[in-house]
Parts: sequence; C-alpha cells; structure tokens
Amino acid sequence: MGIFSRVADIISSNINAMLDKAEDPTKMVKLMIREMEDTLVELRASCAGAMAQKKKVQRAVDEAEARAEGWANKAGLAVKKNRDDLAREALMEKRRYLERAASLQTELGQNDALVSQYQNDIAQLEDKLSKAREKQRTLTQRQLHARGRVKAEQGIRGLEGSGAVQKFEEFENRIELMEAEADLVNYGRKASLEEQFSELETDDDIEAQLKALKEGGDSIAE
Repeated sequence: MGIFSRVADIISSNINAMLDKAEDPTKMVKLMIREMEDTLVELRASCAGAMAQKKKVQRAVDEAEARAEGWANKAGLAVKKNRDDLAREALMEKRRYLERAASLQTELGQNDALVSQYQNDIAQLEDKLSKAREKQRTLTQRQLHARGRVKAEQGIRGLEGSGAVQKFEEFENRIELMEAEADLVNYGRKASLEEQFSELETDDDIEAQLKALKEGGDSIAE
C-alpha cells in the first residue's frame, strides 16, 4: 500500500468506532498511535525528498532558460557578422533549451503539487495523532480509575470473607458489655451509700425516741 493510501485510510478512520469494537481499547489506541507516528516519520522524509527534488528541478529550469538566452545572444551576434549559418545553429540550440525548460517546468509543477500534498497530509495526520493521544490519555485515566475500584471492591470482599467484619462486631459487643458492667458497679455503689445514709437517719430517730422516753420517765418519777 502506498503512503498516500495509508495516510488516507488513517485520516478517514473513526477512532471512537474502532475503539468501541476493540477487545482492549487501550492496547488498540497504543497501536494506532505507533502506526501514525511511523507513518508521520515516513511522510516527513518523503516530503523532504520532494522538496529537495523541487529545488533541483528549479535549478535545472533556471540553467536551461539561461542557456536559451545565451544562444539567443549568439544568434544575434552571428546575424551581425553575416553568419546566417551560425545564427541558425544558435537558434536551434535556443529552441532545444527552451523545450527542455518547458519540460522541466511541467516536472516542477508536479513536484510542487506533491510537496503540497505531503504538507497537507502531514498537517491532517498530526491533528489525528493529537486526538489519538488525547484519547489514550482519557482511556489510561479511566483504566486506572477502574483498577482502583476493582482493588477497593476486592479489599472489601476480602475483609468480608476473612471474617474481619464479624470480629469487629464481636469486639464492639465486648466493649458494650464492659460498659454495662461498669454501670452496674456504679449502680451498686450508689445503693450502698443510700443504705448507709438511711441507717444514719434511722439511728437518729431511735435516739430521739429514747430521749423522749427518758424525759417522760423523769416526769412520772417526780
């Protein structure tokens, strides 16, 4: 396949459609970028060659036109010297160089068109390559994000499978039980204090009654 046909296929290709059909879009876009880069290198080299050839042909055109002008001057000199035979020979040489210049001009035009085509294809391929690289960047980010999610999900499932979650729940239940036991201890301490104060109040009441009895007995004795 010629380079122009290959470039045309690359430029006309639908990157998104190709990636949608690919089993591994990241790998696919990487291969596409490599092909574009290789084609771009080849295209630039061909364009440089065409430009060098264009300069070479232009120099040949200039030389042929200069030779034609030189023979025209010689024909004029021969006429002045009454050498019509030499004038005819000079005019024939002039015509030969003008024909060569005309042929070279045609080749120059073809080279110019070829260089323009190369430059146009290079610009389009560079644009296509830029879009492919952007697509690669997006796919890479999505792939990394997806891998992160998969790793996180696997970690969660691993915890569930290892019984770690259940262990955490058991540990939490143990802590709650310890807190309840502490509350019971505090509750028992409060009840003991209340009983002690109640006993003190009872002692005071008995002492008051005893005192009253004593005072009453004293009165009766008197």
